[in-house]
Amino acid sequence: MSNRHNARKAAVQALYQWDLTAQAADQIQTQFEKIHDMQNVDKKYLREITDKVPTNVVELDAAISLHLDRDFEKLDPVERAILRLGAYELSYRADVPTKVVLNEMVEIAKVFGADHSYKFINGVMDKMAAVLRKA
Repeated sequence: MSNRHNARKAAVQALYQWDLTAQAADQIQTQFEKIHDMQNVDKKYLREITDKVPTNVVELDAAISLHLDRDFEKLDPVERAILRLGAYELSYRADVPTKVVLNEMVEIAKVFGADHSYKFINGVMDKMAAVLRKA
């Protein structure tokens, strides 16, 4: 696994915690780095995600909500974290290829999500990519 993949997995866990506890992102970041093995993690990328997703959460949630058949708040918190990360990368990280973003979110959903949530994540991510990366 790449250091960036591991950063994404860690970021989903941190974003999940942030969503459920409403703790400040920097507190979660510090706590997370103390508790978890960060040896093969791109820490700079993890910090970027855990800083920028909460900062842009209203915009990211709106972009995601356009492609849902249910209320965003009714999504599983793990799915919310994965979709927020994917929406962030599609919106703000043009250096990360669309195919990589989609594949990473599906793979993370297979690890952390419910049995078939990766299919849901794939569908929503594909729709978001068509809009956010249409150029």
